[in-house]
Amino acid sequence: MLHLAIHGAAGRMGQRLIALGSVDPDFKIVAALESARSPKLGTDAGTIAGIEPIGVPLSSDWTTKPDVVIDFSVPEAGIEIVRKCAAANVPLVLATTGFEAEAQAEIRELATKFPLLWSPSMSMTVNLTMKLAEIAGRALANHPTGADVEILERHHRFKEDSPSGTALKFGQIVADAMGITKQIHGREGRPGKRPHNEIAYHAIRTGDNPGEHTILFGLLGETIELTVRASNRDSYASGALAAAKFLAGKPAGMYAMNDVLGL
Repeated sequence: MLHLAIHGAAGRMGQRLIALGSVDPDFKIVAALESARSPKLGTDAGTIAGIEPIGVPLSSDWTTKPDVVIDFSVPEAGIEIVRKCAAANVPLVLATTGFEAEAQAEIRELATKFPLLWSPSMSMTVNLTMKLAEIAGRALANHPTGADVEILERHHRFKEDSPSGTALKFGQIVADAMGITKQIHGREGRPGKRPHNEIAYHAIRTGDNPGEHTILFGLLGETIELTVRASNRDSYASGALAAAKFLAGKPAGMYAMNDVLGL
């Protein structure tokens, strides 16, 4: 049984991780971590998650070293848990997005010292769709009519970064597959004829949408759309728990959800 710590435990994703992780026979939740400034410190993590108490109070630090940590937090807290896990050699599943370039470089450097699985999305189907987008991009890279690539993403009104980290990852995958070098974010005015050498991102923020991404390949006379939708947050939580099981016991290095899926 793996001893699991959840970082960002009072957040929307943290609560689902507590709910699902507490009934998974492969895990024992030993720490539910939040900011030292959180007014909920000391409250049972199960109560916060809307389930029966699990005997683990919300705290700002772990008292016993866990076997693996899952992080769903914010960039400022995310980089701190990366540093802490690197120093303690505790495997970390990092699901936080929105890191600045300097923090991203530090994360990659620290990943040489401990096992780190870093992905902009923990969803199994999102990561499978990323592979399909790569295949489509390679196949259409030299299509005789040219292929126009647009990425649309929808998330809840509370999401702070835009476009989503998942959308940007989709864009990176397609750009590498097709040799596209230009990226734009939305359009207005009279931008003129659309060139093929660009990917356009469109971010929609509405209601409580947990996440939806569409990668559109537009050709003359036909269109391919790859769409993946989440109906609730459990898909991300389940994927993160699967990633934690995969990562525990692995040697130091950077891992991704493709490794979990065997892609």
